[in-house]
Amino acid sequence: MNERIPVKDISPVKVHKPDAAKHENNYTPRSHIYVRAVKGSLETFRRFFGLIFLGTFAILPWLEFNGNQAILLDIEAQRFNIFGLTLWPQDLTLLAWILIISAFALFFVTTFAGRVWCGFMCPQTTWTFIYIWCEERIEGSRNKRIKLDQRKMDFDKFWRKSLKHVVWILIALLTALTFVGYFTPIERLFVDFFTFNVGFWAGLSVIFFTFCTYGNAGWMREIMCTHICPYARFQSAMFDKDTFTVAYDARRGEKRGPRSRKEQPEENAKKGLGDCIDCNLCVQVCPTGIDIRNGLQYECINCGACVDACNGVMDKMNYPKGLISFTSEHELAGGKTKIIRPKLIGYALVLAIMSGLLVFEIMTRVPLEIDIIRDRNSLYRETNDGLIENVYTLKLLNKSQTNREYKVEVIGLDGHKYIGDDKARVAGGEVFNLAISIAIDPYALKEQVTEFSFKVSAINSPEDIQRTESTKFIYQ
Repeated sequence: MNERIPVKDISPVKVHKPDAAKHENNYTPRSHIYVRAVKGSLETFRRFFGLIFLGTFAILPWLEFNGNQAILLDIEAQRFNIFGLTLWPQDLTLLAWILIISAFALFFVTTFAGRVWCGFMCPQTTWTFIYIWCEERIEGSRNKRIKLDQRKMDFDKFWRKSLKHVVWILIALLTALTFVGYFTPIERLFVDFFTFNVGFWAGLSVIFFTFCTYGNAGWMREIMCTHICPYARFQSAMFDKDTFTVAYDARRGEKRGPRSRKEQPEENAKKGLGDCIDCNLCVQVCPTGIDIRNGLQYECINCGACVDACNGVMDKMNYPKGLISFTSEHELAGGKTKIIRPKLIGYALVLAIMSGLLVFEIMTRVPLEIDIIRDRNSLYRETNDGLIENVYTLKLLNKSQTNREYKVEVIGLDGHKYIGDDKARVAGGEVFNLAISIAIDPYALKEQVTEFSFKVSAINSPEDIQRTESTKFIYQ
């Protein structure tokens, strides 16, 4: 009881905010954000990566595989075709594996490089930047857009605003048609939609996703990231002091202040000035409207726009780059970043194990499913020959995308008589109902309920495809 609890003295953090008197166009996150265009290596990479993402998204539903749409997630038919793989409700475990792997991949990337998913891969960010790019081409640069919104409505403002929204809606419509094309045959969808012959649910889905894309990327923008997306709220749980995030080097940048390009760093140091000239460009290029100089904030999506803007200013001032950069808390404190660390290794191991299990599940998956349905009208019946007969319906599901022929055998029921076809040809991705009867001499039955199995094997197939399912022969 006499031991004292050690107390750690923590100095309050001083938050530096730009001087509102020096910057006329200073907006809070809830105000309309006019994003300034920026050039740099990260912006070039983000656009290149976004182009690949958009191209993949737009091209995939148009590809064909074995004469069918390569990727078709047919919810109505409860069948997902992904190139040569067909998934049915019975394959729900595969979908679970994919979702688990995606989650741990996100955790791994976030632990290593922060919210790069949000900044470089998230559809909300990608489409928002597309809409901003269209806005710049039609209404002009950031300052021109601000002045345009402040003007009263005239012809110039009217046609620019109208054209912008028409372009936004067209992009949203094309996006919606492409997205819905993953769930319904895309060629027929495009033709039917523009000829007003589209089905109710497909048409409603296109209109709904058009509205969502237009609203999210055109109007809500950063609100989706700062108020709706749950990822921004729990991301900090995956961060540590070695996570790479966009950060401002306060030791080098403070104290902020404007200065002439001709002044040497030594002269600025005598005045107590750091490398930050307080130009506010890092705020103007931010799509969520935050000031990265105030420290790590949950609104930051790690897009790197402020990094490019600051590096451009540093070049003009003949200062070293990196005042704002992708760095870790340890590096900002003068230490070194530990790339290999327990948390990252743990996520990597779990990710590798889950990926291996998914591959194993796919490799060992039998593309055949059997469902045995007994005759519900009677448990058994006696034939004219005095035999006991049970009637069954075998539902054969060909889970592959190629036509196959199957042979049916009865195992574990000695002395039986097979009545009906013992072969069936099933088209790829289809279900075939095979009605058969099994008859047997009642003196050959030792019990009232005898368990046996149906074995179904593929004929003339390069793969060894077979499935055995047990059922019961009833006589009582």
